[in-house]
Amino acid sequence: MPYRLLCLALLPLALCACQGSNPYVASSRPLPPAPAQAARTFDASAYPAPPRDYGHYRSWSWRGGQLPSGTADADPAQLADAVSGALDQHGLRPARGATADLLVSADMRLERRLRQVRDYDYYDPYYGPSPYGGVGFGGYRNGYGAYGSVPIVRTYEVEVMVVRIDLFDARNGQPVWSASAESGSDKSSPRDRESALRESVHKALSGYPPS
Repeated sequence: MPYRLLCLALLPLALCACQGSNPYVASSRPLPPAPAQAARTFDASAYPAPPRDYGHYRSWSWRGGQLPSGTADADPAQLADAVSGALDQHGLRPARGATADLLVSADMRLERRLRQVRDYDYYDPYYGPSPYGGVGFGGYRNGYGAYGSVPIVRTYEVEVMVVRIDLFDARNGQPVWSASAESGSDKSSPRDRESALRESVHKALSGYPPS
């Protein structure tokens, strides 16, 4: 009890000590003047980029005047025709004798992928007397045991056809759109391979213009 009374008696002294003058005085130096060229320099990184207006892109031409490269499964003419048809469906027309809004590049290559297939090997270890007489191994039983399946994972290698399409702004060369898509290249006939090529091109451009 005396200890508590002593603490209460010292409390006003502690408060008075806290209210004393602070020996530290805040001071600051003025900022240095900005360089003379600061008023004429625009820092684009300090502002967000304006949203791109995809509506003013109406025409296109091949970048560098070069047709896309092909493979053994499809020649450049097939890929160029597929890309031209897909761009036409997105409202982009070839620039004939005029300056294009977009520059297009496309290429196709063959790559190998590993695929996995999960199969189930069913087993039926039931045994015992069957309600139909004899030892039962199927249907309804009076036997005992378990019924289930064992997963079997099979890995195999396939060859796929990868199509990549890049769109650039013809005015400044900045990239506008880039996408790739793939399809199986193990088609039996040239018509099937051409159909797979067109499918890959349409998938690559399916998200243009971005919403």
